[in-house]
Amino acid sequence: MFRTALRNVLAHKARLLMTVLAVMLGVAFVSGTLVFTNTISEAYQKSSAKGFGQVDVAVRPQSGHSGHPGRERSGPGPELTQAMLDKAAKVPGAASATGVVSGFTAVAGKDGKLLGSGWQSAGGNYWGAKDARYPLTGGHAPHGPGEVLIDSKTAERGGFHVGDTLRLSVNGPVLTPRVSGIFTTDDGNVAAGGSLALFDTPTAQSLFGKKGTFDEIDVKAAPGTGQSALKAALDKVLPAGQVETTTARKLADDQAKDIAEGMSGLKQVLLVFAGIALFVGTFIIANTFTMLVAQRTKELALLRAVGASRRQVTRSVLIEAFVVGAVAGVTGLAAGVGIGAGLRSLLGSFGASVPDGPLVVTPGTAAAALAVGVVITVLAAWLPGRRAAKIPPVAAMSSVHAAATTKSLVLRNTLGALFSAAGVAVVLAATTMSTDSAQAPMGLGAVLLIIGVFILTPLLSRPLIAASAPVLRVFGVSGRLARQNSVRNPRRTAATASALMIGLTLITGMTVMAGSLQTAIDKMASSALRADYVVTMANRTPLSPEVAKKIAATEGVTASSPLRNGASRIDGGTEYLTGVDGAHIGELTDLKVTDGSFAVGGDRIVVDKDRAERHHWKAGSVLTARFEDGASRRLTVAGVYDGNQMINGIILDEKVLTPHLRGPADMQVMVKMSGGASGAAKDRLVKALGSNPAMEVQDKQDISNGIAQVFTLILNMVYGLLGMAVIVSVLGVINTLAMSVFERSQEIGMLRAIGLDRRAVKRMVRLESLVISLFGGVLGIGLGVFFGWAAGELLGTKMPTYELVLPWGRIALFLALAGVVGILAALWPARRASRLNMLASIKAE
Repeated sequence: MFRTALRNVLAHKARLLMTVLAVMLGVAFVSGTLVFTNTISEAYQKSSAKGFGQVDVAVRPQSGHSGHPGRERSGPGPELTQAMLDKAAKVPGAASATGVVSGFTAVAGKDGKLLGSGWQSAGGNYWGAKDARYPLTGGHAPHGPGEVLIDSKTAERGGFHVGDTLRLSVNGPVLTPRVSGIFTTDDGNVAAGGSLALFDTPTAQSLFGKKGTFDEIDVKAAPGTGQSALKAALDKVLPAGQVETTTARKLADDQAKDIAEGMSGLKQVLLVFAGIALFVGTFIIANTFTMLVAQRTKELALLRAVGASRRQVTRSVLIEAFVVGAVAGVTGLAAGVGIGAGLRSLLGSFGASVPDGPLVVTPGTAAAALAVGVVITVLAAWLPGRRAAKIPPVAAMSSVHAAATTKSLVLRNTLGALFSAAGVAVVLAATTMSTDSAQAPMGLGAVLLIIGVFILTPLLSRPLIAASAPVLRVFGVSGRLARQNSVRNPRRTAATASALMIGLTLITGMTVMAGSLQTAIDKMASSALRADYVVTMANRTPLSPEVAKKIAATEGVTASSPLRNGASRIDGGTEYLTGVDGAHIGELTDLKVTDGSFAVGGDRIVVDKDRAERHHWKAGSVLTARFEDGASRRLTVAGVYDGNQMINGIILDEKVLTPHLRGPADMQVMVKMSGGASGAAKDRLVKALGSNPAMEVQDKQDISNGIAQVFTLILNMVYGLLGMAVIVSVLGVINTLAMSVFERSQEIGMLRAIGLDRRAVKRMVRLESLVISLFGGVLGIGLGVFFGWAAGELLGTKMPTYELVLPWGRIALFLALAGVVGILAALWPARRASRLNMLASIKAE
């Protein structure tokens, strides 16, 4: 039986080719994902480890996280003083001690725009010739506020050289220092496309608001002193409870862990889409082996007649599947290595550079590729193999095609109806839950519904394909034959169409959600804001209070208000307060008031509806807020409003809040101009802020467009990732049609003999493919719209402006895409069918 199975594989290698390709693509996706994420993760880990090459022990404030440029402390805590630095430098076993200062620093290109990513625009201090962290490639160390060092990648991107004047900003006015030198660095943020600017230590301390103090003290061990011994020595002399010491080895391990955790999210997302492609591939595998078994009914029955047991017949089919899966696994692994390398190169084409390093192909990746290929193929072939084992020996003398029994059809349709009903019920129930608790039920309901529709697809195929009859009649005999062929074997049609259905379900659902969300955000921006412009930092860090003052004094500004945040304790819990200009906030916002009035000033505050319900507040309620500095004040609720993602929380006059803040800072400033939003008005604001690269001046449309870009990027990524599933489904249609043509060789020969020409045969096969693909497209789009609506119902509980928007243009495009898939998939099978020898086909069995 083993030799028989191998001979069958070799005998049907052309028919199994598409199955191998389908599995290979899925395996390539999986292995490519593992190679890509492992390569990027290891490259960043090695790059980060180099960054700790000049550190043996790091000293940090007790509440801090990091003092490296671009990675600031998480909150206020004990300060690292010059005295602590001096003590650390004199500890036995210490070779040197370096104080590190860091913060956000935006660097402008020669066009005035921000260089690099705002989230990775960092600044820090340079210790001079002894600072081995940043070796100079040209120039000299900076001296005073008029000089700065920049990293070599930023210099290359911006076209800067030593001696050039640079425009940069921390969180205040624009600075124009001279580039005194250029350095190289292994900093992972710079490698990922960020920028790093270095000042001398006093200048950095002044710019980042840390005069005389440091974010971190890095201590280098003397030769012969271990990191643990140095840490112990530092712990003895530094104040306990105020600082914490960590060895560089642990820092590197922690950072490696953080990088691995960061990459795991990307890995999981990519593997989900790889799983979708493999899931679609299972339909092709099952369909292929079902057709092969049907075509070999006589052969298998004869094997049973000469003594083969059911178990041996099943085993022979599974051996064929194992061989197919092993070949697909090996070729998929090779293709996956290429995909991993391609993805790394693709990052570079998008402007994101990655640290250098070799491709990482671990034994685990190779094992996973082979296991996925073999397991998926064998599992998909198990049911056809089981059916093959049930073929009785007497079938050798009967018809090749055995019709499904009434009992099996009733059972299948009953199961499909139950799964579908359960799926719809669970999804509908999930739409009434809270967003956090509804995710698992929503996913379960979606899976149940998709399984139910798949089971019911043979039943649904007849009425839906029958609806195409009027159109197919236009094509005469070819059209009528195509319709009859597409419903001749409903199970085969269902399996072929379902592969395409899965991909289009996900694509349509994501498109419906993205379009509806964008419309909701547009409405939110236009309805909640009366302000013409909103000013923020490029990296969304707080603005200096001086920015609001400059804006208020700008020509043409009729009203402006900062949104200044501060923590407080109310009713035993932490609540964040938002300080605004009480006199002008009403001119800048248009929030619906559900109770009382929108009056802010003195002790009067307004609160959003969610917080009011949580604390049982209403207009006239009095509460006591305890501010950051420990002072308390009684406040009166003047009104309750409907909050949204742009404006929510407890709003009070900034004159009440600011005196109690340790370091006042604004998240944004809202501005209203005398002539409304215009190019000239925006230019006036930009110039008033010194054409600062760190700041963004956005109108309502800019805000919406910024969010739309994020949605568009995510949606395009989803389209690209789901494209693999669509390609696999195309292979499924090609495979089904090709094997169907082989199966119907005698029939096609007879049709040719009675007058059907080659062109009509081609048309028949193409129309059959088109009908099957459009059937899968209709099912996928219908399910996608339903899931998009259900997910939107959940979002609507958090976003009052959300409403379902059906992108009819995109839906029509997806249906057309399904048709194109059908036409392209039929090219080769149709050509093959038209070229069959008429007499040889009539004699074929």
